[in-house]
Amino acid sequence: MSFSISVVIPVYNCEQYIEKAVASALQQPEVLEVVVVNDGSIDKTQEILTRLVTKHQKLKVFNHPNNLNKGRSASRNLGIKKASGNYIAFLDADDYYLPNRFSNDKVLFEQSEDIDGIYNAIGTHLYREIEYQEEKQLLSKLFTINKVVEPYDLFDTIMSGNYGYFSIDGMTLKRTIVENIGGFNESLVVAEDTDFILKLSLKYDLYPGQLDKPLAMRGIHTNNVFNNKELYSLYDLKMYESLYFWTIKSNFALNIVERFLERIWIIHFNQKKDFFSYIKIWFGYTMRYPKILFTTLSIKYFPLIRLRQKLFPFLYNNSK
Repeated sequence: MSFSISVVIPVYNCEQYIEKAVASALQQPEVLEVVVVNDGSIDKTQEILTRLVTKHQKLKVFNHPNNLNKGRSASRNLGIKKASGNYIAFLDADDYYLPNRFSNDKVLFEQSEDIDGIYNAIGTHLYREIEYQEEKQLLSKLFTINKVVEPYDLFDTIMSGNYGYFSIDGMTLKRTIVENIGGFNESLVVAEDTDFILKLSLKYDLYPGQLDKPLAMRGIHTNNVFNNKELYSLYDLKMYESLYFWTIKSNFALNIVERFLERIWIIHFNQKKDFFSYIKIWFGYTMRYPKILFTTLSIKYFPLIRLRQKLFPFLYNNSK
């Protein structure tokens, strides 16, 4: 299989950064095409793309019907459908690739047909002034897994967070696995990339590439969506719920299903709801799927069991 890469870039109101992102992808010799999906931008993004597309044959620009704003997931999914390369890579519109982004990936893919995808480190580029307390964290930060992990251990490594994380900007994937996984979850406004990575790590063999030096740079500016902690807090729960139901439907082992159910209940219990609200939530997670209802998970996560020490403190009173 030839190593031809389609780079998919979703963009919404990134007039300051989109040209740099596109140029960084076009300069990579392994790139067959750069597929940009304008997600209903209302600034000068479309004007810039219209100018660029006349200069670069490898650049393809698409819009949603009626120029709608449909979100990052829907935009990436449209880009995947329009892509023609055998491999898919992603780049956010305010990020950019460094030279030789795909050279090592090409070597690794050519060495083994067993590799479904490769992940690499990315760094940070500051487009705004930073506060003193941010300096050490942002300037030195690599988004990477900081040890070599076998594909069968990658899911546990990501879930633990003990060895770092990586970004989709640093991933190169066989097009077939991107399509087979169903692309990105369009119900998620944010955290869709984590959802995507976790699904891939459960179903396919992802191998480490260059982990100690960045191959792409993440743009840090005042409008970064990852600065919105409240939005991420809301969609973290939605992401884990989506993954919980997906693993059930995909017939994963109960220990995998429980990894997401555990995260779900941690979030709910931190919200300090009343007992009957927890009962209602429990019904929602168990009654929809009888094969969960008739397992130990339905008992283990039943609110009366999980909250027994709080509900019946006198039973756990150690006083003499």
